[in-house]
Amino acid sequence: MSSLFWYPGHDLALTNIVRAENCSLYDADGRRYVDLESGVWCTSVGQGHPRICEVVRRQMSRVAHTGFSYSSQIVEAAAQDLLTLHGADGGKCVFLSSGSEAVEFGVRVAERINPRAVLMTMADSYFGAYGSAARKAEGDWFVFDWLACAECPHGEPCGDRCSRWRAIPFDRIGGFVFEPGSSSGLVRFPPAKLIARIAAAVKAEDGLLVVNEVTTGFGRTGRWFGYQHYDLQPDIVSMGKGLGNGYPVSAATLSPAMIDRIGDREVHYSQSHQNDPLGAAVAREVVRIIEEEGLIERAGRIGQRLADGLAAIRRRSGRIADVRIRGLMAAIELQDGPGAPFTARVRRALLDRGYVVAQRPGLNVLRLDPSLTVEEADIEGFLASLEKLLNPEG
Repeated sequence: MSSLFWYPGHDLALTNIVRAENCSLYDADGRRYVDLESGVWCTSVGQGHPRICEVVRRQMSRVAHTGFSYSSQIVEAAAQDLLTLHGADGGKCVFLSSGSEAVEFGVRVAERINPRAVLMTMADSYFGAYGSAARKAEGDWFVFDWLACAECPHGEPCGDRCSRWRAIPFDRIGGFVFEPGSSSGLVRFPPAKLIARIAAAVKAEDGLLVVNEVTTGFGRTGRWFGYQHYDLQPDIVSMGKGLGNGYPVSAATLSPAMIDRIGDREVHYSQSHQNDPLGAAVAREVVRIIEEEGLIERAGRIGQRLADGLAAIRRRSGRIADVRIRGLMAAIELQDGPGAPFTARVRRALLDRGYVVAQRPGLNVLRLDPSLTVEEADIEGFLASLEKLLNPEG
């Protein structure tokens, strides 16, 4: 693999994967690995799903790509499906190629509506690889460090009694860009009362609520979208990863109220693969599979089994500092020193036993985001392997 630029900080551990089926990867020697990352958290309904393969074949044989002046009804149908999922019928949707694009598009819309306003987000948010959303430049963004709020000493809703709350310049904030759980890969879930109060305060100043569902969307957290754990109704939602099940498609939806506010103003964003029929067809089929196969409920059920198993290992081993889990999005924080050498050894040992998990470079966190179709037996096998590594004398 010497000809490739690889992901910074991530070692290339397996170089000869030749086949994949659901959550199983097979190398050239026929050895099986259980992919508990779902790629980069993308293959929501599993590798090689026959319905996705058929949709790709069929749509490719019809029309895969369109231009600036012509389109296909499959794109309109897929857009309507996503708008309905968000309760935004009458709004508009755009299909793009990556989660970074979808978030940047949502931010550009917010900046177009409130050009002189500041956008607010949480300090551990990750919005992609480029653009205003990635830079979060001082003066354009207010970045709020919410971690001290996780153990709030005040029983009542957030308000002026709290100095941290008083420091938020709501009179200047034109939008709140919220990521409901990924936290730059560390999997943290901000308190519901804090998010509800921020959203209400921003809306009271005529600001917008933009939600980044690239990682938390499409059943990952045991609900269709992560914001549904917070009882929010977003103005703009950015989606990616699980929407394409490995195919590079993303989307952003705008509520009807946002379309009214934009009015005749243009949002200057266009690229070659915007609103492509092939990506839209894949996205539409992913949504249908999740609905028809009951994968939201399944993610909640198997996620609870994973949570129970991790809690038991934590009690018995003493090597787990924390477990953060919602549906099938999980972070296992290990007791470790600087540079997280023990965590790296555990990750490598799991790989040797046939389980692929993620470790953010240099940090003591193992992250799991298996496909919604993961077999319960593979979750049980992972738990048994982890227990042997963390509690070898148990």
